[in-house]
Amino acid sequence: MTIFNGIVIIVSTIKVSDGDPLEPPKFLANDSYLDKVGVLFLLKDKGGIKMLLSLAIIIIFGSLFYVFFEKIKLPGLLGMLILGVLMGPYGYNILSTQILLISSDLRMIALIIILLRAGLGIKKDTLLKVGRPALLLSFLPGLLEGLTILLFSTVFLNFDFAEGGMLGFIIAAVSPAVVVPSMLTLMNEGKGEKKGIPTLLLAGASIDDVVAITIFTSFLGLYGGSQFNIFIQGQKILVAILLGIILGLIFSIILIKIFKRFHIRDTKKVLFLLSAGLILVTMEKEFAEIIEIAGLLGVMVIGFVLLQKIPLVAQRLATKLNKVWVFAELLLFVLVGAEVNIIVAREAGLLGIILIFIGVLARSVGVYISLIKSGLNFKEKLFCAIAYSPKATVQAAIGGIPLAMGVPRGEIILALAVLAIVITAPLGAIGIRYGGNYLLE
Repeated sequence: MTIFNGIVIIVSTIKVSDGDPLEPPKFLANDSYLDKVGVLFLLKDKGGIKMLLSLAIIIIFGSLFYVFFEKIKLPGLLGMLILGVLMGPYGYNILSTQILLISSDLRMIALIIILLRAGLGIKKDTLLKVGRPALLLSFLPGLLEGLTILLFSTVFLNFDFAEGGMLGFIIAAVSPAVVVPSMLTLMNEGKGEKKGIPTLLLAGASIDDVVAITIFTSFLGLYGGSQFNIFIQGQKILVAILLGIILGLIFSIILIKIFKRFHIRDTKKVLFLLSAGLILVTMEKEFAEIIEIAGLLGVMVIGFVLLQKIPLVAQRLATKLNKVWVFAELLLFVLVGAEVNIIVAREAGLLGIILIFIGVLARSVGVYISLIKSGLNFKEKLFCAIAYSPKATVQAAIGGIPLAMGVPRGEIILALAVLAIVITAPLGAIGIRYGGNYLLE
């Protein structure tokens, strides 16, 4: 029995959510296999085990899956995603309902942690060096992917214009959950740093989601009878980005003054940073109906400004955040995996797989165009295209909105959003791992 199968059996025997204990999966349901681990079924609890044990299970088995996948030369985050699929409501339904109810908030906290860490790692000189290509990467690849999927979905899936637009720009958003930690790892290893490639991708990815979500919202409004004005949407995107930057600057100035005025332990300074990030994200949600704010971009700006103004403190805070990320990473990827419904993804079929790859190809063309005259060679451009392909967080968050809004093809849109995660998150993570080794200096 392999380590992986052993872990799967153990996880499958622990009952955390409300209701009757789970039956073992069919591929394990034979006496000879289960006799060896029958004692583990004593861990089942008909009353359901609550959130604290769910967290313990996420930490223990998330760490085991991480180590196992690293041992077989695959990204550890892939192991955590798979664990989430197994433990989630569409798998063995092990996680408690309480933790699933706050899953989006926990994932957001984890994203804030890694984006603060990203901001604390971006140097001003490097950012200026990659300025033009980073700006193009922030919108051009996503636009090409979204519009390409819009076109092909109307031809092959008989979607109307609004439905195709919703699908296209749900799928078009790159996953900061996969890209950001991967780029920070490359920074720590010094790969691609000479030409600022990790910084280039970090800067582009931080705005890419803002563009995709804003355009998706516009197509959702178009389905509801609103007018679609490309100039107004462009203004919304610019305003969201500017407000995110301005608010990030304001918060960073306040934090710097506090840190200089009062003697505060670095651990508590990290709590101040997290609080600022949480306030920014809350403002984004609360004011969404009035004005759009790129809250996560503002979070990165806080880290960036701190590094420029108080570099010694910023470096110490980055070290602290690295330690916090060990726990946050487990929560983020396991809970993202728990959002994935494999059965729904299968319903998208072969045509869905082809559509996803056509979209990724269009995105790659956008990446290549963005990097013209950037000084990168072919291998480095290829790496950027690979690193810019993973989908996860945005698709998990908004993929079900059209279905909830009563869009006729909402179920197909959700299936394709889930399929995009299933295909691109693992392939992208593996591509970044091996591409970083063989394509970057």
